[in-house]
Amino acid sequence: MTFHQFAYRNVIRNFRIYAAFFMASFFSVFVFFIYSMIMFHPEIDEGYLGNVPIGGLVFAEIILVVFSWFFIFYSMKAFLEARAKEFAILFHLGMEKRQLSRLIFLETTLIGTLSIACGILFGYAFTKFFFMIVREILMLDQLPLYFKWEPFVLTAAVYFSAFVIISIISINFSPERKIIDLLKWYHFVNINDHFSKKRAILAVILLAIGYVLALLTNRVNFYPFVVLIPILITIGTYFFFTDSTSYFVHYMKERKSFSWKKSRMLSIAEQTLIMKNNGKMFFVVTMVSAAAFLCVGLLAALSSYTSKYDQLNPLGLIYKGHIDNPYERAHIRSILNELELKGLSYHLTRFEVKKQTSSYTNYEVEVFRESDINSLLFSYGYPMVRLDSGEGMFIPYSEEAIKKLSKRTVHTVLKENNVPISINQVYPELIFPSSIVSPNAIIISDEDFLRLKKPYSGYPHVEPGYHLFAFDIPQWLEAQDVGLSIYKQVQKEYEKERYGLPFYFENAGLNYSFVLSTYALFTLVGLLVAAVFLLAAGSFIYFKIHTNLDSEKRKFDVLKRMGIADSEIKRLVTTQLFPQFFLPWGVAMVHSLFAFLALQNILKDIANISIVKEIIFAFSFIILLQVIYFYLIRWRYIAHVKN
Repeated sequence: MTFHQFAYRNVIRNFRIYAAFFMASFFSVFVFFIYSMIMFHPEIDEGYLGNVPIGGLVFAEIILVVFSWFFIFYSMKAFLEARAKEFAILFHLGMEKRQLSRLIFLETTLIGTLSIACGILFGYAFTKFFFMIVREILMLDQLPLYFKWEPFVLTAAVYFSAFVIISIISINFSPERKIIDLLKWYHFVNINDHFSKKRAILAVILLAIGYVLALLTNRVNFYPFVVLIPILITIGTYFFFTDSTSYFVHYMKERKSFSWKKSRMLSIAEQTLIMKNNGKMFFVVTMVSAAAFLCVGLLAALSSYTSKYDQLNPLGLIYKGHIDNPYERAHIRSILNELELKGLSYHLTRFEVKKQTSSYTNYEVEVFRESDINSLLFSYGYPMVRLDSGEGMFIPYSEEAIKKLSKRTVHTVLKENNVPISINQVYPELIFPSSIVSPNAIIISDEDFLRLKKPYSGYPHVEPGYHLFAFDIPQWLEAQDVGLSIYKQVQKEYEKERYGLPFYFENAGLNYSFVLSTYALFTLVGLLVAAVFLLAAGSFIYFKIHTNLDSEKRKFDVLKRMGIADSEIKRLVTTQLFPQFFLPWGVAMVHSLFAFLALQNILKDIANISIVKEIIFAFSFIILLQVIYFYLIRWRYIAHVKN
């Protein structure tokens, strides 16, 4: 038997340990190859596929590569630990360290080459189906399958180099051990349960602070909090698993009235070792799982926003400008000409909005004329507004505002012109997008509007009002190319520190195409990356369990000789495995829950949408998968220790 044959048979003989590593590596290669097929598609023009930025796919590729390298490195470490006794026998028979390094290198290269070949083969076979899904999501006319060498070479080069480099690092940087230590590897039990009480308490404090900041997150403090919160949560999670869990188990062990009942002493003693020896692994699984949950949750949030976009943005085009805007006539004429050329039907409503000071709040209020509002409502098919002199009506800025304002009654005076207004009603539908109209906007009768002859008190330092042109377009999706030159001016001005244009333009169809593109990007990237993360998180636990499987079998053999029944052994196995599976995932789910509460606060401010139902559905599905995976591993674990 040659040396290469020996390496091959070692892989086949240890395939139980290699199986999870192979499947996770295979799936990573599979996803990476599919992304590469999209990136190198011949119909991609200027870095875009439809409206999906290819930069997002490149970012996903980088995440996968970095994570895959870390995953392969961890797997290699687990393999070397699991085969310590085998290496001791080989050393005892005369194998040199150089020969063992070559053996491990050949085995890793073999399993890596197999996973790369299978990942690319199945990836290309699945690409046609994947392109069909992408074509429907992005609403493309066609997205044909193609064959180019770039995706194949890129995938093979990235992952083969990962297997080669990490196998060399794992071999050369492994600590030297004596043969007797390797032979006793499975008998070795680390009874050092040392922990720091200060770090245990600090972990809880850091996590609590991070959660509180997440609840306080809004549009004002979003940027500093989005940097600070992950730092607090990461440090707190690390200390939680390295010290807090050990401290809690130690506390339970000291309560003899609890720990000395039935077989709890065995379970608590086992958990003492599990929590201390696997703290770093639990930390990695938690952070990886939290990243997967965030991918799924962001996808759910985008799905909710996309489905409600037309309700939140009832107008196709909106042009808003100062009273003395010199570009108004040319811009409106240009927009009308473009709509005519496209053959799109539309209804144009021109508003003259005046600012006044309310005596009720002493703040400015935007005042709309009843007849102008009714012109737009007629186009919507909504009920008309009927107001008498002295009456007013709130204009809602969100669905939540409709509920709040319907319960309010305000008696105010428009101070600049001494016009008394009584407001005790709100229009029951959204008329304008929240980004266009101020939260302090009201409708008054035409008679009262004509009495507003004196300008706002802040004039001329503050604009006394504005002109608003509302285009109600039934086929607003087809109008996404209308007014592009104006839109580009507005976007370019937003990049500056201060907005200086006398006008603002918004195209709902164009904005929706960007929203849909982002949603499509997260659909392409989020689901597959989340699947890779979840599979790898489960594989970390799988590796750790199978690394110590032989020693666990010996331990349960001793317990059976002592007279413990099979039912009690099953209970002990469940007690032992349950924290390893559900504690990291539970902590990751709590992290994700507070992250989504922060996201919900932001979305409430921006678009007033709720993602609660989507998040509950996504989390329920993930929990179901984890429970199935737990019982599958538990079944195989019990079968092995009872054999």
